[in-house]
Amino acid sequence: MQWPNHISQEFEHELEDIRTRVLAMGGLVEQHLSQAIEAIAQSKSELADEVAESDYKVNSLEVAIDEECTEILARRQPAARDLRLVLAVIRVVRDLERVGDEAAKIGRLAVQLIEAESPKSYYINVLSMANRVRGMLHDVLDAFARHDVDAAVAIAREDSVVDRESDAIMRQLITYMMEDPRSISAVLDVMWVVRSLERVGDHVDNLCESIIYLVKGKDVRHISPEDMAREVQSED
Repeated sequence: MQWPNHISQEFEHELEDIRTRVLAMGGLVEQHLSQAIEAIAQSKSELADEVAESDYKVNSLEVAIDEECTEILARRQPAARDLRLVLAVIRVVRDLERVGDEAAKIGRLAVQLIEAESPKSYYINVLSMANRVRGMLHDVLDAFARHDVDAAVAIAREDSVVDRESDAIMRQLITYMMEDPRSISAVLDVMWVVRSLERVGDHVDNLCESIIYLVKGKDVRHISPEDMAREVQSED
């Protein structure tokens, strides 16, 4: 989708800049999540430490982008699509920052799991869920870059799959604790990883909603993916 040109080239540059910075922030968050997952899968404690300690980079980007959006609102007083872009960016960076928080948390939990030499059987199924969530995050950032509402709806549908995977893994982990009380500490760490991944899925869902708001001007929060699809297909 091509955004309309403006009489003010400076304004055009400002809008392009916040779009670019959001994608840069998204790329960093995606990298942190991927590294956290790799740290668990490959028992890389140094990588896990790096992820856990790098969240400040994401936080700094959130603050910088928020400040730029505030300046645009104050100086340019944008309307219509331009206003939607700025408001959508504010929503997107908030969710990306929270995904970054979850990635850092997974990094800290990975350190604990690695140091405790927890059996990989405790979290082998978690890695499948983690890769699904990572793929959703990658796809939603691509959908934002292309202003692709159809892709946003398709990604939002996947959140229910993540929720079902989370429930199944949690039941399995409870079984481990019941069978061997000595596993409780490690299994609880795995449960927190699962919970963080589920939250990432929720934030990806929020990002899908922001894309639809940006492109269509429709607020699709708190409705089912089916209703979301109907809103997207309806006329503006």
